[in-house]
Formats: sequence, structure tokens, C-alpha cells
Amino acid sequence: MNRILKDLENLKTIVSNLKREKKKIVFTNGCFDILHAGHVDYLEKAKSLGDVLIVGMNSDSSIKRIKGEKRPIVSQDYRAKVLIALKAVDYVFIFEDDTPYKVIEIIKPHVLVKGTDWPIEKIVGKEFAERVERIPFEYDISTSKIIERVVKLYCSNKS
Repeated sequence: MNRILKDLENLKTIVSNLKREKKKIVFTNGCFDILHAGHVDYLEKAKSLGDVLIVGMNSDSSIKRIKGEKRPIVSQDYRAKVLIALKAVDYVFIFEDDTPYKVIEIIKPHVLVKGTDWPIEKIVGKEFAERVERIPFEYDISTSKIIERVVKLYCSNKS
């Protein structure tokens, strides 16, 4: 069975089956452009809040609209392949919209997870979740910081 999903109908079927089996569904989302230790820690903590972790991942076109034409660095198929390889991640759903609102509306997760950098009032789809959890980041790392460091290293080596 493919655990990387792009079709909302497939997602509906999987979620329906999971709920029938009384599984506690956790949902989170993000770009996950360059996967790093901060992502892994965050996803492991999210998974610990339930039985099944579904990760909504922005598509390439969605990231371009949100972060600009030079992103993503890694294509959606490669990002999804790396995410699904993590023990904590049960399903990856690639969504085309700028937010996962429709996805959360369909899933109606038991737990919706975001980082503490998201104020509760800005968390999309919170009205569809039984509860919202905000997870603090344990690592001072981000995709943007990694890109900045690579650029600085590259530029300093050229001079």
C-alpha cells in the first residue's frame, strides 16, 4: 500500500478505516524542504501524541507561492520519500493549496500539531481537531538557516 498520498478520496478512505479501527490520528504539516534534526525531533514528538501520524506536505507549487521562486530546494517526490522513511511518519499527504485547511477538514484529527512558533489563533484548521498541541523546537536549526550557511560558505570559498 502506498503511504504517500495526493488524492483526497484515498485520504478519506484511509482515515475512515483508521477511525473505524479506533486509531488516534495526529496531523501536522509543513514544507520539509531540507529535512534536518529539528524536523525529526518534532515529528517524533507529534507521533507520541497518538497512534497514526499523517503529515501534510506542501507541494512544489505551493512552496513557490509561499517562499518564492527559488524554493523548494528538494522536489516534492524526494521530500515525501525521505519523510515516509521516518519511523514516526505513517502517511504523507502532498497538498497543492497554500494551507492544509481542506486536508484537516477531511481528516478531523484527534490531535492537530504545530510548532510553538505558531500562535494558536493562526493555526489553520484548528476548528476541525479535537485538540491542538504546540510543540517547542529543541534545535536551533531551520531550512532557511541551512541555506544561509551554505550560501555563506560557497561565497567565502569563491573569493
